[in-house]
Amino acid sequence: MAWIQIRIDANKETADLISDLLMDIGCPSVTFIDGQNTPVYEPKPGEVILWPETTVIGLFEATHDMQSVVDYLSEQMPEAPKYKIEQLEDKDWEREWMDNFHPIKFGERLWICPSWRDIPDPDAVNVLLDPGLAFGTGTHATTSLCLQWLEAQDLSGKTVVDFGCGSGILGIAAIKLGAERVIGIDIDPQALIASRDNAQRNGVADQLEVYLPENQPEFKADIVVANILAQPLRELHEIILGFLKPQGAIAMSGILEEQAQSVADVYAPYIELDAIKQEGEWTRVSGITKP
Repeated sequence: MAWIQIRIDANKETADLISDLLMDIGCPSVTFIDGQNTPVYEPKPGEVILWPETTVIGLFEATHDMQSVVDYLSEQMPEAPKYKIEQLEDKDWEREWMDNFHPIKFGERLWICPSWRDIPDPDAVNVLLDPGLAFGTGTHATTSLCLQWLEAQDLSGKTVVDFGCGSGILGIAAIKLGAERVIGIDIDPQALIASRDNAQRNGVADQLEVYLPENQPEFKADIVVANILAQPLRELHEIILGFLKPQGAIAMSGILEEQAQSVADVYAPYIELDAIKQEGEWTRVSGITKP
């Protein structure tokens, strides 16, 4: 099916209004994107934070009368919006989406591979993972930083905590890299479902346990990896560190460059920091717990 879209200049005050108006006139899909490459910091659960300059994109079938859309927006808004209408190429969008995902290598031997792609190196450590409902496919810098760190660890026989497990990618990679047991913890029940499904697909379901925080068992792990955000890393540091044995290793990401030192400062009394690694605007803080 062919589509046409309207891109409308907005801000965080007008974006919701424009979205509502588009939906009122039958727009099947509305998307918000950053209009000026401005980062958004750590929304609370369930909270939507918009950019100072936001582009609202409304998608319509190609035969839709777009002048009627423009007229309706102009009538309903205090000021006529600035907009651009674009005809989209008629193509197989599912195939187009799938073509954007390729196997990705982390370190010397770890690959994350979509299930529809050929595995580049059958002798490497391969994790099969498709984009889905839970965050974490290896394409984001924060996940990449954690995967690189895990690949460099000696995980043989170790117990690992994946705090904020999302899709389960880090825990599954840890098992494939030699970990004996992984405990995944997440506040989102959907993440637990995704982690179990992905573990099953990779043949490691018997080594991965997943829990909501209120159901997690008491235990001590050799390694903790926490790819969440700077604020919960700071606020939950006692809980996160409570999972670790003495001389246990920890890696934390989801931290913007300017937030890294504040996270490191919170953990410094408890761990010997060994690195703050940067990839793009994101960082990873890692270290070993003090005896």
